[in-house]
Amino acid sequence: MIHGVIRKSVLAAASAALLTLTACGNGAEPAKEASQAQASTQPAASKEPVTLTLEENWSSPNVDNQLYKERIQKFQQLNPDIKIEMQDIPSAQYRTKLRTEAAGNSMPDMFILFPGVDMDPFIDAGVLMPLDEIMDTWKDILPAQALAGYKVNGKQYAVPTKMTFVDIVYYHKDMLAKVGYNEFPKTYADFLELVKKLKASGVTPMGIGNKNRWPLQSTVMSAVEDRIAGTEFLTKVKQGQAKFTDPDYIKALGVFDELTKLDAFNADLNTMDEVQVQDYFLQKKSAMTMTSSTIDTKFRVSNAESGDNIGIALFPTIDGGKGTAGKSAGVVQYGIGLSKELSGAKKEAAFKFLKYFYAPELYQNLMSKGIVVPAKVDMPADTSKYLKEMLELTKSGDALVFDSVMPAGVKDAIENGLQAITMKQKTPEQIAKEMQDAMDKVKK
Repeated sequence: MIHGVIRKSVLAAASAALLTLTACGNGAEPAKEASQAQASTQPAASKEPVTLTLEENWSSPNVDNQLYKERIQKFQQLNPDIKIEMQDIPSAQYRTKLRTEAAGNSMPDMFILFPGVDMDPFIDAGVLMPLDEIMDTWKDILPAQALAGYKVNGKQYAVPTKMTFVDIVYYHKDMLAKVGYNEFPKTYADFLELVKKLKASGVTPMGIGNKNRWPLQSTVMSAVEDRIAGTEFLTKVKQGQAKFTDPDYIKALGVFDELTKLDAFNADLNTMDEVQVQDYFLQKKSAMTMTSSTIDTKFRVSNAESGDNIGIALFPTIDGGKGTAGKSAGVVQYGIGLSKELSGAKKEAAFKFLKYFYAPELYQNLMSKGIVVPAKVDMPADTSKYLKEMLELTKSGDALVFDSVMPAGVKDAIENGLQAITMKQKTPEQIAKEMQDAMDKVKK
């Protein structure tokens, strides 16, 4: 079922919230912590200790992951009667592990919950605790659209920390200038010419780390399919009004075939992971890379030496496509769900933790680190020019993220298929059929 997480209304409203942040300016005072959302500044009085388990996928060295962990440490310092036992699980294994625990009714006390279709197994298994009784905590800072991805059948199961745009193209301005491009191409035809010129100059055009299979699917395909098939295509597929074997989607898959034949990607794209490719790009082993808005902090905000030389762009318009230029594929992330089994002191401790963790201070700290947030809080004085540029680039972002709306079986089919295309083992037509077969199996 579709919960409306990445529908047009969600991202349009989230973008509006982000523009409101920009309008606040750098001179705004930091938002004060709501009294019920912030723990005391003094350690709590001694109580019978409570231990809560938390499964998370904050294993990559992203700046926001470190910030989350530091915030949890601070909570425990302020609340010595509550212990958070964290289990750090790599993102590539996280979803599978959590789905297995849901099927076996052996959920941890707290866990990172992804929005949209990713919530289906947990809703179906009945393992989630609604947060409705404490949602007034965030009524002034989180708009309904930001919460929609975690709301099912009128019940709220988590709140997000950030807004991630998955399809940002980063490029070295000087490397493009050397082959005659002083700005990023506006059309796909011109983009192909750029790829050819970079390759002819001895440069790898686009660095991708697809070892864990999701980057080509989530980051690149989410943009390409939107440009060609249009924003509503995936929704129509789920409703039976369109098929992956339709000409538009085969054309979208064909982009990967075309770029592969032009040697646009690094030769080891399917053995290099998404973190390794970041350093590959920073070392100028590729002129471009495609990854999420979260990585902007590493590439530009924290990189004074080369920040100004790294530009950002969105995938260009494709001639004859049904999509609209300027859309970015985005999704809210990192809501913490609770097990329905929590009760008594453990439930009280978990609610106290959530109120502290998702306080206005969290969103301001994220913004200070260059992270896009879905919350209505004043923009910190130290907000970087790069974050403001990212907000401007993504202000029309309402494209769907493939793995936020498609079932796991279909996601596996496209991930395996894109690997096969980039290894010159299968055709777009073959992959389209495999995807539709997987979709038909889900519907039975």
